[in-house]
Amino acid sequence: MTTHPLETVTRLNLRRRPGIPCREGRFRAFGEPTVAVLKLQTRSTVSARTVSDRSASLDEPSREELEAAATRLAAPAEVSADGRLVVEARTLLPTDHGTFDVRLFRFDGDPAEHLAISVGDLTLADPLPVRIHSECFTGEVLHSRRCECDQQLDFALRRIQALGRGMVVYLRQEGRGIGLANKLKAYALQAMGADTVDANRLLGLPDDSRTYDAAAALLRHLGVAAVHLMTNNPAKVDGLSALGVAVTGRTPVLVADNPIARRYLETKRDRMSHQVPELPRRRAGR
Repeated sequence: MTTHPLETVTRLNLRRRPGIPCREGRFRAFGEPTVAVLKLQTRSTVSARTVSDRSASLDEPSREELEAAATRLAAPAEVSADGRLVVEARTLLPTDHGTFDVRLFRFDGDPAEHLAISVGDLTLADPLPVRIHSECFTGEVLHSRRCECDQQLDFALRRIQALGRGMVVYLRQEGRGIGLANKLKAYALQAMGADTVDANRLLGLPDDSRTYDAAAALLRHLGVAAVHLMTNNPAKVDGLSALGVAVTGRTPVLVADNPIARRYLETKRDRMSHQVPELPRRRAGR
């Protein structure tokens, strides 16, 4: 496996700073505990040495050190053995769910920027909890009530943090692969009474045109031996298995119900073979 020209060692000064608000209304402060040395290794794990003494800190990096780091980061972080998958960038990202190791990767010359969002050691023998998640601008950014995509993503991110190990592979396949413009056209037809399958077909589009080659290539590149999928869609299990990924099981993705999305979920269950679990009603105001 080709790696970044220099193993990246990032020194962070994380003195106690003003907190940032969380969704729950609490405040999280950087520097509890202070991270003295963060070492982004050339394989799939991130190791950190923590210092219990909160007063310990490192000096701010010099301009020369920042310029040298920027030069190293200009090259791809990782390249797969066959050259088809390129990890363009990698960083740790603090979020409301916790801190994730985030890689941005491209596959087979496609300009689409996919993401691998992970926690913990990815190369253990035990199957890795994984969600293969397709981008949904309307759900994840606008919190559309027509789908449950934002809840599925949140479920997976929370779960891998709780387990201390896992990955969300975030693929740029908006609208089950038809793109955002066509998705909005399909929504217009759904507003007139068509279901999600018929809306696509009326536009001359496939029911689902997603592919999982990029996800399978990423898992191979990172040395993931087997996965336990978080999904309600058996087609994902079949698709990954056909690409040589060992899928040992499936965890249903639990989301709250809402009356606007109910027909969509029923259509996925009845016409697309999704195994949608029975769920409690979504809380008011969400």
